Amino acid sequence: MVTHGEYEEASPTRDEVDATRGLVVLDFGTNWCGYCQGARAAIEAALDAYPTARHIKVEDGPGRPLGRSYRVKLWPTLIVLQDGQEVARVVRPTSADEVRVGLETAGAKG
Repeated sequence: MVTHGEYEEASPTRDEVDATRGLVVLDFGTNWCGYCQGARAAIEAALDAYPTARHIKVEDGPGRPLGRSYRVKLWPTLIVLQDGQEVARVVRPTSADEVRVGLETAGAKG
């Protein structure tokens, strides 16, 4: 289930993320970030080819525990998880192919 939209201030806890099953893409950024806005089309295009992926857009910033637990430093950062385990990371993608490579690393089939 791929859903797109705005980065959400409310985010799951690390324990909730670790307990997820299946393919999940955590997308850390902010709605006002120019890099995030620039990467949005590429991220959405890549994820549209993976309808079973769950796309969670997490608003990040100083003191936000989920982003800190993954040591996110730049936006957007996509953390690709398979059954709660990080299998790939894509930082500031400029093309859909960069995101697809991360999804393929997780063994995802488009």
